[in-house]
Amino acid sequence: MSNSHVKIFDTTLRDGEQAPGCSMTLREKLRVAKALSELNVDIIEAGFPAASPGDFDAVKAIADENRGPIICGLARCNPDDIEKVHAAVKGADSHRIHVFVATSAIHREHKLKMAKEEIIRSAVGAIKMARELCDDVEFSPEDASRTELAYLAEVVTAAIEAGATTVNIPDTVGYTVPHEFHQLFRYLKKHVKNLDAATLSVHCHDDLGMAVANSLAATNAGARQVECTINGIGERAGNCSLEEVVMALKTREEFFGLTTQIDSTRLYPTSRLVAGITGMHVPRNKAIVGENAFAHEAGIHQHGMLQHASTYEIMKPDDVGISKSNLVLGKHSGRHAFRSRVQELGFDLDEFETNRAFQEFKKLADKKKDMFDGDIEAIIMNADGASTGPWILQALQFQSATDETASASVKLIHENGTTNEISATADGPVEAALMGLEKVTGIALTLRNFELRSATAGDDAQGEATVTADFEGESYRGHSASVDIVEAATRAYLEVINRILRRQERGVLKNRQTADVNQASI
Repeated sequence: MSNSHVKIFDTTLRDGEQAPGCSMTLREKLRVAKALSELNVDIIEAGFPAASPGDFDAVKAIADENRGPIICGLARCNPDDIEKVHAAVKGADSHRIHVFVATSAIHREHKLKMAKEEIIRSAVGAIKMARELCDDVEFSPEDASRTELAYLAEVVTAAIEAGATTVNIPDTVGYTVPHEFHQLFRYLKKHVKNLDAATLSVHCHDDLGMAVANSLAATNAGARQVECTINGIGERAGNCSLEEVVMALKTREEFFGLTTQIDSTRLYPTSRLVAGITGMHVPRNKAIVGENAFAHEAGIHQHGMLQHASTYEIMKPDDVGISKSNLVLGKHSGRHAFRSRVQELGFDLDEFETNRAFQEFKKLADKKKDMFDGDIEAIIMNADGASTGPWILQALQFQSATDETASASVKLIHENGTTNEISATADGPVEAALMGLEKVTGIALTLRNFELRSATAGDDAQGEATVTADFEGESYRGHSASVDIVEAATRAYLEVINRILRRQERGVLKNRQTADVNQASI
């Protein structure tokens, strides 16, 4: 592979999922992994197998699908973590073990309580053990951007001598700035004599809003792997945004002289998929994939666009997979036309998913005057929630008036055939409906966040509801869409309850070991 190729290392399923409220089910992780494969990323960091049995199972399931990209798992520098990663990823034809240890003075003193020499010994021992299990080993000195340069060079030299094939330089807390980070990479180029024996990588967080800029500065200084996430999701302010760094390299190729193998036309559908699954909606003004990214309202801009698109657009919407079509299909449209439109929007559904989505499309078409691409996207995003069970919403009635107590009646049917109907009153219809769900199912939740957004334009637009609620110390998320916003909220809340009940059936008490995950931050 040429020296102008930049590998895209996607960590949406590991670092991205560690963001509060972004945890995913196994089915959701498999859907994201499939989308990342179709996007043509080089490496998928599928998770942190030592965090919990659920994380291990998810990484193993993704690896066993063997869709093409290198499948990677994260490990601390201890034998148990490394063995778990190997056991999880070995099913993939191409797999990688990623080990890390903190190196900055503040981490050495306050977190690890280890001397410099101890940290180097720990890193070298872990890398050597990983190399015995796997030919592809990545090493990350956590908080590298705040590590003394001379010591960082010493650590990197030892890591490559021990067998690391990729060395990643993380800006773990988003502290650095582009010029400073560029100088750090130039320093390593000068002082690490064996640096050419490994691929140099970069992993930036966005605490100061410079993750993409810092990552690009690193590539300009010799990094040939960028670690990033879809929509820039991740801990705290997030990670380097995959779509932004990819399109920066593509749009300014004459400046950077670098390329990726990403199929950029898959960026928008992948962004929508991840947003729908995680409930982390993309801001309207988000670069590349936001609703306003290709919108022009100012008169002078519109005039320029009519004369020639390049006056105000440096990219075309279809470059990133955004359809220019708006009004689509109708209640008389057939299955073939629906499937074709789904594919044009960049979604790849199997036969079962297509049939279920088409049924929902026909139901919606009977309620709405106009159908838009956003309606189809909302249906697809909501495809998983409809099958989580064990409770299904059979009927919902509510009544509300100004200065009067609202009431709601919910009728649920259980998968065992029993039906239960109950009414509740509250200050508003949404609260009343949610209280009714809790009474029927016996699951009392603490609602932490309730978001409502319009899927499309128009008075009859679908409302997409996302709820986050706590149960026994853990956070759960539900998502649904409907032209009736009370129904959307009710179905989203019921999805949360169903997920809890399913986990209780499996005897799963904890989704992940929080203490371990908190230490898995690079």
